[in-house]
Amino acid sequence: MLDTPIEYLKGIGTVRADVLKKELGIYNALDLITYYPFRYVDKTKFYTISQITDELPYVQLRGVIDSLEIVGLKQTKRLVVKFKDNTGNIDLVWFKGYNWIAQQLKLGVEYIVFGKATNFMGRYNIAHPEIDEVTADFFKQQSAFQSVYNSTEKLKFKGLDSTGIRKVQGNLIQQLIPEHCPENLSQEVIAEHKLISHFNALIHIHFPESAQQLKDAELRLKFEELFYIQLKLLKLNKVRATTTQGFVFSRVGEMFNTFFSNHLPFQLTNAQKRVLKEIRLDMGSGRQMNRLLQGDVGSGKTLVALMSMLLAIDNNFQTCIMAPTEILAQQHYQTFINLLEPLNLNIAILTGSSKVKQRKQILEKLLSNDIHILIGTHALIEDVVKFASLGLVVVDEQHRFGVAQRAKLRNKNTNPPHILLMTATPIPRTLAMTFYGDLDTSLIDELPPGRKPIKTVHYFENQRLRVNGFLKEQIALGRQVYIVFPLIQESEKLDYQNLQQGYDNLVNEFPAPTYQVSIVHGKLSNEQKDFEMQRFIKNETQIMVATTVIEVGVNIPNASVMVIESAERFGLSQLHQLRGRVGRGADQSFCILLTGAKLGADSRLRMKTMVSTNDGFEISEVDLKLRGPGDIEGTQQSGVMDLKLANLAQDGHILQLARQAAQSVLDEDVNLELEKNKVYQQTLIKQQQTKTDWSKIG
Repeated sequence: MLDTPIEYLKGIGTVRADVLKKELGIYNALDLITYYPFRYVDKTKFYTISQITDELPYVQLRGVIDSLEIVGLKQTKRLVVKFKDNTGNIDLVWFKGYNWIAQQLKLGVEYIVFGKATNFMGRYNIAHPEIDEVTADFFKQQSAFQSVYNSTEKLKFKGLDSTGIRKVQGNLIQQLIPEHCPENLSQEVIAEHKLISHFNALIHIHFPESAQQLKDAELRLKFEELFYIQLKLLKLNKVRATTTQGFVFSRVGEMFNTFFSNHLPFQLTNAQKRVLKEIRLDMGSGRQMNRLLQGDVGSGKTLVALMSMLLAIDNNFQTCIMAPTEILAQQHYQTFINLLEPLNLNIAILTGSSKVKQRKQILEKLLSNDIHILIGTHALIEDVVKFASLGLVVVDEQHRFGVAQRAKLRNKNTNPPHILLMTATPIPRTLAMTFYGDLDTSLIDELPPGRKPIKTVHYFENQRLRVNGFLKEQIALGRQVYIVFPLIQESEKLDYQNLQQGYDNLVNEFPAPTYQVSIVHGKLSNEQKDFEMQRFIKNETQIMVATTVIEVGVNIPNASVMVIESAERFGLSQLHQLRGRVGRGADQSFCILLTGAKLGADSRLRMKTMVSTNDGFEISEVDLKLRGPGDIEGTQQSGVMDLKLANLAQDGHILQLARQAAQSVLDEDVNLELEKNKVYQQTLIKQQQTKTDWSKIG
């Protein structure tokens, strides 16, 4: 039944089917029944016309049509219906489809009207309301909680607005019997978590008769959705632990020990030591490491990666680190050169701007095993880049790369190298369990000693003089300042003008020769960017005006002030990353958020969050609630975010239960061979047929 093509279902036909396929990807009855409502309206509540106020989001009225007429000319033409009850009257207005609607409506007949009342010049009206004639069967067919579905203009044109979709869902559900919707969870799991049947959940998610029915249906469907994500990820992890062979790094040798004993720039924190131990055990275990390293900005992830690479070199393997931007790659290159100079290692950098001759030499030396560490950008994943013995791959700011790009690095060897993914963007717990449930995770949860928390303040545009005065005080103390402007792709030209205008204003406010101002943005060549960065690093300029090109990879301890212009245009994650560019030295550092006077509720919450905490994980939880998981992660694992109902920002407790249930199933039967677990094996196979498997690399 659920495999029935959409065009053969009652109330659809070929024309509507074509639109459903193109607009919503609905091809059969299963796709339709799993196209869930996004909210519900309580249809048990009725208002009188005299009770309508501006505060009511929607109203449901019961009354009769007193009169109707089509008024206006051309663009202003509309149907106006006078609707009344025993407390007053209100206008119902249609601007589209008014001829057809006028033919359906009858004077003096009782109707139920539902819609948003708007006050226009002291009189309320409802534009394009839902309107149903009160018949003997009307209330029998009505659900107490009426489902509301997302639609599109093309669907609405074919009569498939929310009401139209609800009607075809009702037609389908009338034909369904339990045998059409077999269970996809074992009776053991259903009983343990007090879940309703799969069949009842599908019925009640569309047509709930009470708040409890809706709650039970949502719990069941969210649970099974999250359960299968966790089952797949945990199964992969268990299988990989026993089947995927990794290079055995058995030696902690001369390179690692010499660096640790004689050349550490500062004492490792306990968190860094703990993470290094986890990595060392992984790489010596005989299984391939696939580890995610989380650590807030400035926590010392790069040093942990460098020491992990020394372990690989001690075991006669090459290593590489891939960074998302050329600035960050150059930063890593300089850091590695400075720290590893006494060890006489061959370190190379390969980016999009590498010269042809230089590139050729690097490719030859990689194959002859003459390069120990290769640092680069996306250039590393090109097919021509081949290693003699790649043992460890480090991916920095891993969320900036697509899974396919990361997988290309893994495939540089016949046997997979060890993988260390690093991120300074703290990942909320629910997101980590979902995106990276098949990875081992490490966390650096303490900053190096002596670092002072960054003080963050929020100012409005009209307080700019005060901000400029503060910047002059800081520069007089020998400090340096970042001033960052937003750069949004959709309006790059406009933003570029804003950046130039901001730069010109700053040069007037901070005139030479007393002050020197650098500027860095995406339109500069790599040579120009590097020249300006070097001037700032050498303290030849006191102010760096930039776009978010400096979001990652810039480490200048003397820079102690970060000013973020139009801060309301940035997401929380970006604001936190930018703030992390200061606070690298022993001096007190500051982050100043400058915004316009008018802020929406979300923008106000972002500013308040930034001012109140430096905790990246706390910030990431707020960001998840504001933006949703897809926006935060950007390049997530294929298939993982195909969530139709569950919400990772709100359903963490259900995710935890689903993960525990999946873990229990696999602890008893990792290959899902027991009779009671056959349903899981069959469902996973069915899912696998429609989804790409990126599981080999996080």
